[in-house]
Amino acid sequence: MSTATGRAPGTLVRARDRDWVVLPGSTAELVLAQPLDGDREFVAALFPDEVDEPGFGRPKALPGEAGDFASASLLRTALRIASTAGAGPFRSLNSVAVEPRQYQLVPLMMALRMDPVRLLIGDDVGIGKTVESALIARELMEQGSARNMAVLCSPSLAEQWQRELRDKFGMEPELVLPSTAARLQKAIDDPNLSIFDHYKVTVVSTDFIKQDERRDAFRHHCPDILVVDEAHTCVGTGGNEQQKRYELLSALADRTERDRHLILVTATPHSGDPQAFSKLTGLLDPSLRTLDTTRSADRDKLARHFVQRRRHDIKRYVGQETPFPEDRDTQDALYRLDAEYARFVADILAYTRQQVRGHSGEHHQRMSWWTALTLLRCVLSSPAAAAATLRTRSMIAATRTVAEADKLGRAAAFELTDDETAEGMDVVPGSLPDDDSATPEVPVGGRKGEVELLTEFADRADALAGLEKDAKLRILVDRVKRQLVDGYDPIVFCHYIPTAEYVAAHLKEELGRSASVEAVTGTLHPDARQARVDELTARRGRHVLVATDCLSEGVNLQEHFGAVIHYDLSWNPTRHLQRAGRVDRFGQPRRRVREITVYDTDTGIDGLVLKVLIQKHKDIADQTGVAVLVPDQGRGVLEALASALLLSGKQAEGQLTFDFEDDPDFGRAREALHKEWESAAERESKVLTKFAHSGLRPEEVEAELEALRQALGDPGDIATFAREALAQLGAQPIGDARDRGFKAPVDPLPTGLKHALGFYEDTDQAMAPGAAPKAKPKGRAKSAARDLIFREDLPIARGEHGLSRTDPAVRALARYLLDAAVDTTLPLEERPARRLGVVRTAAVDRRTVLLLARYRFRLKLPGRTPADEERVLIADDAQVLAWRTDDDGRRAWLSDEETAALLTATPDLNTLPALRDQQAARAVAELKHEEVDAHLSERGRLLADRLRDAHQRVREAAGQRGRERGAAAVRRIEVEPSGDPDLLGVYVYLAAPAAAQPTVPGGDR
Repeated sequence: MSTATGRAPGTLVRARDRDWVVLPGSTAELVLAQPLDGDREFVAALFPDEVDEPGFGRPKALPGEAGDFASASLLRTALRIASTAGAGPFRSLNSVAVEPRQYQLVPLMMALRMDPVRLLIGDDVGIGKTVESALIARELMEQGSARNMAVLCSPSLAEQWQRELRDKFGMEPELVLPSTAARLQKAIDDPNLSIFDHYKVTVVSTDFIKQDERRDAFRHHCPDILVVDEAHTCVGTGGNEQQKRYELLSALADRTERDRHLILVTATPHSGDPQAFSKLTGLLDPSLRTLDTTRSADRDKLARHFVQRRRHDIKRYVGQETPFPEDRDTQDALYRLDAEYARFVADILAYTRQQVRGHSGEHHQRMSWWTALTLLRCVLSSPAAAAATLRTRSMIAATRTVAEADKLGRAAAFELTDDETAEGMDVVPGSLPDDDSATPEVPVGGRKGEVELLTEFADRADALAGLEKDAKLRILVDRVKRQLVDGYDPIVFCHYIPTAEYVAAHLKEELGRSASVEAVTGTLHPDARQARVDELTARRGRHVLVATDCLSEGVNLQEHFGAVIHYDLSWNPTRHLQRAGRVDRFGQPRRRVREITVYDTDTGIDGLVLKVLIQKHKDIADQTGVAVLVPDQGRGVLEALASALLLSGKQAEGQLTFDFEDDPDFGRAREALHKEWESAAERESKVLTKFAHSGLRPEEVEAELEALRQALGDPGDIATFAREALAQLGAQPIGDARDRGFKAPVDPLPTGLKHALGFYEDTDQAMAPGAAPKAKPKGRAKSAARDLIFREDLPIARGEHGLSRTDPAVRALARYLLDAAVDTTLPLEERPARRLGVVRTAAVDRRTVLLLARYRFRLKLPGRTPADEERVLIADDAQVLAWRTDDDGRRAWLSDEETAALLTATPDLNTLPALRDQQAARAVAELKHEEVDAHLSERGRLLADRLRDAHQRVREAAGQRGRERGAAAVRRIEVEPSGDPDLLGVYVYLAAPAAAQPTVPGGDR
């Protein structure tokens, strides 16, 4: 497939003083090319008249050019790290800025066996579903089987998705929200193009796009890949909003209209409602909707589309340990209301009962019912929340129908909503009556008297603020101080904005300089919330974060915080799970995290909710391993509790404690809920293990992961490479006290490498053309040492680097070594990775020559339909080959295992400079022999066949040959070498006598 210029994809050219690889898409007028070092940020369109033959040639045997024994290993690893088009079936792994855990590759392996991809990822909270789904999307786009993608999610998670896709996967997503849609459409010149045609990657608010006026347009222009976050919110019987989402997804999933890829993501695929789960799986394939998961054959069919793992499934997976907290230390912080606060609560309760019992008319009764419940919740939250809601007009009182009142009331009082997010749930609901509402039976002297009474209540709430009269605040301050003493930075979750601000203000006053305190609530834009958290954690010392449930999902806080304190009990068990999941997740450095629940013993309300809903939720998960959502969101038992509280609650004279246990309606509701809940959990637990293994045999997974390690290199090689490269460049690594990595000084490094790493002497250098992109310039502080800090595993703090091939600092180091190796004008001390080397070692018994070669291949992948053009991709692969010279002078080529062993050989005897130059020159001359060229070409064809087989293998469907579209499509995959391999390095190993003397300084190391 040559272009009009005669430059076939994969061939080398030289232009603009550097070497390039020609990419598919070149024309007679322009040559599309990527720099030879693999840097995709500088893909360019070259004019034919500036393109010349490549300057990159074979090594030259110049005097003193031969390096030491480490050169071959350094250059080979640098080559693999720098590559962004690796020769393997998982092309995306070469270009993403994240090192997936091995278990996170299983959904990708499942996806490549489908066409189109129809997958439900139901992994537990904190396992990494975002990475898993984004990895699939990036792979599909890399391979050309998808042109664009959209993520449907809640508005509060949109910025989080945008950051993940941009920072980890190299995408440039646009947010499609009510505030951005018009601007995005206006920026498109062609009026016939929609937002989703023009922008390659979009993150879309589900509730924005599901509206009637937008739904049909999105249906017609929906991208090739659709990722649906929190997919469980789109099914079920929650109400009109869920129904609209389901109708939208059903239309988008319809394969008779278009075979788009669909990835559903949720930590709670099982809602306890079999019908909802059937609807969810039916979106993947209509035939899955009628499956009986108690039957083995049906589970096998579903397992091809569904993966669900818990922590114990993946903590150790195919030999890799994933660091999760080993335990969660749960504690209760009980308190009793102070006398004055208790009287205030009793008076509020008497008022609310009078309101509920005094109104006539169904609508007014429901308004009074919900307003009373929300007022009680605010009063028990904090004096600040009580005062705020008593001075705010009731949003429930503004409703016009019973259905509208019930919808708003359930959301405000029970935190039950069919909306997809907690956004806006932290606003106080208000208690003041609506001006237009007609309530003829108003107690306390008419309309004016009721408003005056509420104002008096608000003034009383103000007087209760502070440690002296607020026992709940006192116990919080005590527990926060305990956590800080024990080394735990806590997150304090509150229900209402006024409570969070009240708590943060008093904690700041009490903690003083011992800890930094900040509040994050729904008053901040979602993007500003993350900025507030970053600002807090960037300060030195200890940190306390006070937040509402706007931070209970989508923001990962495990790096800096180790404890969660529920200052306000959520009446939604899922919310508690999400709160704890901010710290109890992958990447948490602590072996134990803490979860503390604050509640009073006077009313017994929160204690009962804790026992009936939250503790039951935890018990079921612990006993069965299944996190099943509370049936019907616990609506029946919560309404029975509210009824007992407002209509028939009994308590002793002068006390607040209620005897809910004796209420028959509440008892029946609780029994019915628990029975349904336990039945759903038992049903789901019986089939869980099948989906934990995802229908893939362990030996299949292990074989593919081993092949992946061979292609990309072992993670341990990266640490060795970074240490050795920095040491040889004069920046000696120093072990870190945390024993999880090392640090190295920046200043001894060559200037070009420092700039590539983002370190400059002044801001003028940082802003100069060619400065490191996307890096925050690190200038020189007054006499301050500048260090590179590397970590072996998560967590990785801001400004530190991970020892992975995708880390920007590791990749910059690799690209510097590659560029320096071919630049013979640089001083020798700035070129640790040499293209020539000679070593005397006991690892060989006769002269052996090792070659480091880079092969390039053209991959031709079939189109998704017979009408589609084939897709042409370029891949490269770093290979080591070696021969030894036998007694008769013939070359005997070594096996792959024998060759790999040479890379770990160590010198056993010094090599004189003259001998090094002589042997290097001899080896370079031998490269001209026809036998060497023939073997290199034969190796290229063998590697091409292996690569074709690998692409075919990962596309074989479980239990049958080929994809859904048939084995013929798989067999149409073609791979062929693209030109001659680049010979990057030649290294000679000479036999050392068995009793050789050890090497000495100044000799060959």
